[in-house]
Amino acid sequence: MIIIQMRPADEREGFAMEMETIASSSSPSTKIVSSELLHSRSLLNVAYSRIPWGILKGISKSIKVVIFSAKINILLPFGPLSIILHFLTKNHGLVFFFNLVGIIPLAERLGYATEQLATYTGHTVGGLLNATFGNATEMIIAIYALKSGMIRVVQQSLLGSILSNMLLVLGCAFFAGGVVHNKKDQFFNKAAAVVNSGLLLMAVMGLTFPAVLHFTRSEVHYGKSEVALSRFSSGVMLVAYASYLFFQLRSHQNSYHPISDEEGHIEDSDEDEPPELSQWESISWLAVLTLWISILSEYLVDVIEGASDALNLPLAFISVILLPIVGNAAEHASAIMFAMKDKLDISLGVAIGSSTQISMFVIPFTVVVGWVMGTQMDLNFQLFETATLFITVLVVAFMLQEGTANYFKGLMLILCYFIVAASFYFHTDPTESK
Repeated sequence: MIIIQMRPADEREGFAMEMETIASSSSPSTKIVSSELLHSRSLLNVAYSRIPWGILKGISKSIKVVIFSAKINILLPFGPLSIILHFLTKNHGLVFFFNLVGIIPLAERLGYATEQLATYTGHTVGGLLNATFGNATEMIIAIYALKSGMIRVVQQSLLGSILSNMLLVLGCAFFAGGVVHNKKDQFFNKAAAVVNSGLLLMAVMGLTFPAVLHFTRSEVHYGKSEVALSRFSSGVMLVAYASYLFFQLRSHQNSYHPISDEEGHIEDSDEDEPPELSQWESISWLAVLTLWISILSEYLVDVIEGASDALNLPLAFISVILLPIVGNAAEHASAIMFAMKDKLDISLGVAIGSSTQISMFVIPFTVVVGWVMGTQMDLNFQLFETATLFITVLVVAFMLQEGTANYFKGLMLILCYFIVAASFYFHTDPTESK
């Protein structure tokens, strides 16, 4: 009986020579057995050499860094538990709470993966990627709600995302960065902020005219003209956003360099810490985390009406305030993290860039998708919501005009968001009674 033992790679050649010696000095039957052993051994060596040990080692290291290195990931089980509770219980308020807690660690890890990717792509593209992955949740929620005919939930949740990004997310980033760097003002690229403010004002224009056209009853065809105007304006807004991307990433990309000090010295990205994830690992984790957040967000839409009754909160308050906080958790975590590291340009790109992307791309995109589905999705967000957005854009534009940030500006933005939240708590949606 011959026992074959797995040996290291440097002993394979000696083992083969030993088998050949045995085969040459033995009987014919022994030679047959030895040749079969040599053939089996060569097949094992080929299979062993084809195992991608480097890839498996990289995957295990990536999982260890992303999943097991953050203490906040102890909250990850709340996500699967919310799905289980969704099918086992009718307590929609509890399901809503478990979804909220389960998304928090995913949002923090999404911001971490985006920060890793930003080290390869640069600050401008990094902020754009963070806004895009963060808004993927809102887009999926919007499409799912449109299929269910919940047009007001789509409108209010997207409006709430804009308000949350401009006031709460940006305010917390300014406040956290100002507290950490309390001995100086933080600086950001004022030119980029002015361009985004202009696009937000254009979005306000696109939302205001259909609402005014409806409430002044000055339509050519009542109930139809505002939808036609909304679809035309959505096409124009999509063209404007595509032009903005070309302007930002191609023709005037030098205008979006980050500014780090009073003298206007550009921050040296080489002084940053080396990334822990490779470029493709960061992209893969962004896709996985966004998919899981989207799944949990879908269950949030399912229980939103039940949670309104269980928590005794107005549906408008949940749609405009609570639901966007969950959807913007990724932007919230990453914007604060970048501001504390004195990378305020990325924070601004995440918060204001996300608001610009929602107002100029996601909202017109939902109008076009509703048009394809045969749903009367329009830009008439009602007068109260449109007025709230207009005043918010003006307040944020005045905050950004100097190109500086500190904790006091952040505190003012946060307090403004509290006023908006209280307003929607006491607001009754007129379409609900209809």
